[in-house]
Amino acid sequence: MTSETKTERYAPGTIEPKWQAHWASTGLDATPDDSDKPNYYFVTMFPYPSGDMHIGHWYAMAPSDCEARYIRMKGHNVLFPMGFDAFGINAENAAIDRGIHPAAWTDKNMAHWREQFRSLGASIDWRREVVTCYPEYYRWNQWMFLKFLEKGLAYRATAPVNWCPRDETVLANEQVINGLCERCDTPVVKKDLTQWFYKITAYADELLRFDGLDWPERVRVMQQNWIGRSEGAEIQFPVEGHRDAAIRFFTTRPDTIYGATFMVLAPEHPLVPAITVPAQKAAMDAYVATARTESEIERTSAERPKTGVDTGAFATNVFSGQRIPIWIADYVLASYGTGAIMAVPAHDERDFAFAKANGLPIKEVISADGEEHAGLEAAYTGPGRMVRSGPYSGTPSEVGKRTIASEAKKTGIGTPSVTYRLRDWLISRQRYWGTPIPVVYCDTDGIVPVPEDQLPVVLPRDVQLTGRGGSPLAKVDAFVNTTCPKCGGPAKRETDTMDTFVDSSWYVYRYPDPKIDSFFMNVDVAKKWLPVRRYTGGIEHAILHLLYARFVCKALRDLGYLWFDEPFLHLRNQGTIVFKSRKMSKSRGNVVAPDEYVARYGADTLRLFIMFMGPWTEGNDWDASGIEGTWRFLNRVWGIGLGERTSSGTRDAELDRAVQRTIKKVTDDLEGYRFNTAIAAMMELSTAIFHAAGPSRDGATDALVLLLAPFAPHIAEELWERRGGTGSVHRQAWPAYDASAAKDAVVTVVAQVNGKVRDRLELPAGTGEEALKRAALASAKVVQAIGGKPVDRVIVVADKLVNVVTER
Repeated sequence: MTSETKTERYAPGTIEPKWQAHWASTGLDATPDDSDKPNYYFVTMFPYPSGDMHIGHWYAMAPSDCEARYIRMKGHNVLFPMGFDAFGINAENAAIDRGIHPAAWTDKNMAHWREQFRSLGASIDWRREVVTCYPEYYRWNQWMFLKFLEKGLAYRATAPVNWCPRDETVLANEQVINGLCERCDTPVVKKDLTQWFYKITAYADELLRFDGLDWPERVRVMQQNWIGRSEGAEIQFPVEGHRDAAIRFFTTRPDTIYGATFMVLAPEHPLVPAITVPAQKAAMDAYVATARTESEIERTSAERPKTGVDTGAFATNVFSGQRIPIWIADYVLASYGTGAIMAVPAHDERDFAFAKANGLPIKEVISADGEEHAGLEAAYTGPGRMVRSGPYSGTPSEVGKRTIASEAKKTGIGTPSVTYRLRDWLISRQRYWGTPIPVVYCDTDGIVPVPEDQLPVVLPRDVQLTGRGGSPLAKVDAFVNTTCPKCGGPAKRETDTMDTFVDSSWYVYRYPDPKIDSFFMNVDVAKKWLPVRRYTGGIEHAILHLLYARFVCKALRDLGYLWFDEPFLHLRNQGTIVFKSRKMSKSRGNVVAPDEYVARYGADTLRLFIMFMGPWTEGNDWDASGIEGTWRFLNRVWGIGLGERTSSGTRDAELDRAVQRTIKKVTDDLEGYRFNTAIAAMMELSTAIFHAAGPSRDGATDALVLLLAPFAPHIAEELWERRGGTGSVHRQAWPAYDASAAKDAVVTVVAQVNGKVRDRLELPAGTGEEALKRAALASAKVVQAIGGKPVDRVIVVADKLVNVVTER
């Protein structure tokens, strides 16, 4: 059969709503907690409902739903829930712009999102939905805060922070892009604020370990680099003319200490005002003011020119005895180590660039060959032997590291030390739409936690939102003014709210039973699901969300509330969808709505097209020009699926083999998130079926419908029903691969003489070694190439190659 008889037209506008309603009414996606199948907890990162769903969200969701459906067909009881990360500055700003309350704006958006998820065909168990802006959820943010406070994992401190003057809130370092707020492109400044922190640094070493986790290597490396563990020594040099002043610094290279020819302090270092000489004060003040407007990421950029100001003060290098100048420079950060460094330009690239720019001395003290060299053209950062290092000259640098650190400890000027780039998690935000921090401030008792039986501290609804003037809660007298739980006297509530990454740090524990009101999770139910077996989401969350979630997991474990070390056992991240040269984003105004494509082509076509665009983990540029090809493919499948069944005729062995090869290909590709190549394989199979006839065609069509089901759930369900299938296609077993049935009946065996191809032989698959040798030696082309020379040996690779090697 080379063409289809005329069939009814493929009409996704009719088919898809029909099956969406049927799945909802029959509870197909309602996952039981107890099943005869093994439980499998699959979560894809929940969205911010600050606007409508766009193609970027489909790019995250459709492939994840495809994987969840596939795992079900593989025999698992899959919990695939969804919720909304509903607090945050984006929703607050959108509500301000429209003159409505964030709650009303968020509820409206969530209702639309639910419909869009359903139109996508997502197999979500909506009974498990969590919404972070509802008091029944965020009361547990507050409860965890109190537990962390009890254990010293939450504390209050004054610290310099990134401040967005437009949004009037604190930004994490990652939210500052080229010195601008990532949300509104406003220049960011530094500001000292008293804030609340979570002590994530207490878990720095454990967070560096990924034992037993199936995570992408690049995510592991990103987190390890962010934590930035460094081993070395902390040493101090005295400041000349200041009897009680000494500069403590951390170094990973104590072996280079004789090469320290100057010191550099961070502009924010507390000693700067005290040691700067009067002649340098004006230049110093100007430089410090400028540095406070720059982000840490900018200041530490390798490409950035190294600038600084001489304080006019000097320190003494206690090992070399040299008098060395003290500078300030913005490439040294107050938040890392001690905010001071010994500068060794001969053996540090940044120090070398700074020394060259400012005419400072460069002294080689580590030599790869153990010889002294003059006029270094670049910093040497490798190992070697110590030179120009007094009594330590000739010592291997690795030995020197330990020896110098030990000597510093012995003389009381230092100690071996470990430091981290990781800073504690600043959770305070000066915005309204977030979780209230459950503490009050009392003139008598100071900082007083709100008792657990008074949780939740509910966010007041009657509030004026302008986006200006600090925390909006500070202007709500009815919220601010309260009674001290300890003494009963007047007190004031904390008016900052929590960072929304607090909300998303533990939401997966709530999904199994979001209705429980006595605890943050239903332990009995959660033990049937947790930890998460498979987690998917954007690579942009590789550091903040994933690191914070890991920290909260470990903290709750140590408090006795969790029984596992890691929240997500398997992680995969999709790439980024780019449109108009930038990541698709509501805030940038470059989003593409899926609705028009669903209306024209149907959800299945859009799902397939998104997955066919390219490697999912790498992302792609949005270009809808290829969607017609995906539409034609589904129309072909539709025509094939409605074809009449037949049991007459002979089986098509080649089609039977093609089915088996396709089953293996699609299965392997789904295991590796290679959706595009899986779809390509199904397209090839559909072409083979289209041109086939006889009983093999029916089996091949059934297999194609089953393979297509996770990708295009509506058309697969419709065709399964029309072809007489029992039950839902999504509750069928995944097609089993039969390796023996996939083998070709006839194979092409390459015949070589001394490694050069001389003939190609068509032989039955599985031909034995001796028969292959005889067939090759009987080939006229092989005989001619041998030319009467004695045969030394014959090399055989079954079903592939025979190489005749002659004597030389």
